Amino acid sequence: MRPGRRLDRRGVKPAPFDFVAATSIGEAVSRLAEEEGARIIAGGQSMMPLLAMRLVRPTLLVDINGLGLDHLSPGPEPGELRIGALVRQRQLEQDPAIAEACPLLSEAAALVGHPSIRNRGTLGGSLVNADPRAELPTALFALAGSVTIEGPGGRRTMSAAELSAVPLTTALAPDDVLVEVTVPTAVAGDGSAFCEWTPRARDFAVAGVAVVVHTADGVVSAVSGAACGVAPGPLDLGDALSALVGSGRPTDSLLRAVAASVQAVCSGNSYFDHDMEDRAALAGILAARAVWRSVQRTRIDSTAAA
Repeated sequence: MRPGRRLDRRGVKPAPFDFVAATSIGEAVSRLAEEEGARIIAGGQSMMPLLAMRLVRPTLLVDINGLGLDHLSPGPEPGELRIGALVRQRQLEQDPAIAEACPLLSEAAALVGHPSIRNRGTLGGSLVNADPRAELPTALFALAGSVTIEGPGGRRTMSAAELSAVPLTTALAPDDVLVEVTVPTAVAGDGSAFCEWTPRARDFAVAGVAVVVHTADGVVSAVSGAACGVAPGPLDLGDALSALVGSGRPTDSLLRAVAASVQAVCSGNSYFDHDMEDRAALAGILAARAVWRSVQRTRIDSTAAA
């Protein structure tokens, strides 16, 4: 496959398209802006099956693998980590630096598909694919992370909450390139967990919940969370989890209250009409489990205030 040449349609499943390997972010943005049917390809774990089934028919594929977007570096503010959009999901799972700075992202990445998928799939690719069942967009939402985007008008930042509210569609323009992700780094007293349920190992999750808790002096001072598989995009669970604030190690009654509250929030969505009540009940159970694990990981003393 040579850059700038049209692929021979004989013997290939996708519809014909042109291909170019971009040498800079500016070139990628320009090629996307110039051709209406242009699409980005990176890890290809979502794009290639769609091409094979001709569910997408791009006129041009812009390869961004050579742009050096696989960096890890401190963020612009203290306590932040910048992760390049092309960091592979396998690295998110296994890199000790990421696991220490942002354990929720590592835990979520380990739940994505099979190792062969994670070897090629990228952080940015999962975010822009915007599958409502995907783990990484949900984890980024719970972390209150953000993304950096480059387009014809220059660079801009967008919060994870703004990125996607529609299945398989983001707020990015057709000529935008997601270049990096910024997440807060964990500090002493923080805990997080991602819990999901799948009918078979490595299937798409029916539902999943990410929870992040912050503690001070053995008491929960703040909590955030998000759910996948129950709404068109990551569903904010902040209000449903607010009863945890001021508590220490959660009691059985508090966990039941959290499960009921999350179930009620999820039941208000109708994206999966055929089994929404079951999904909502499952999300409640997963939320209680994620809360318990998150608090356990903060090492709150059992004698702390309840």
